[in-house]
Amino acid sequence: MKNKILFVLCLLSGLMFINAGLNNFFNYIHVPDDLPEEAMNMFMAMTEITWLMPLLATFEIVGGILFIIPRLRALGALILTPIMFGILAHHFTLGFGLAIPLVMAAILIGAIIDNIEKYLTLIK
Repeated sequence: MKNKILFVLCLLSGLMFINAGLNNFFNYIHVPDDLPEEAMNMFMAMTEITWLMPLLATFEIVGGILFIIPRLRALGALILTPIMFGILAHHFTLGFGLAIPLVMAAILIGAIIDNIEKYLTLIK
């Protein structure tokens, strides 16, 4: 039962990362008009570095796909961890919408804990 619940949570989280990555390429999600000015300034600064957003989107898509597949979940979690730290830092500094990033971070941490033996072999 635990494995099925973890799979569903990782599936939903992975799909959210894939959706965010695809949105960086195709811009199909409308940006709210009431977005804080600090957030808009940050997004504009990130888009000035032309290679950064496509690279981030690629890692989100690849990491999301790997995170869904149970056998490759540990690798997907490694790819998504720095992205999740950036998302959390962004939401903590701007102070809006913390619920979804905290839940996604908890799912990521849970997957890392579930696959801890795979990470320990990397350290040894």
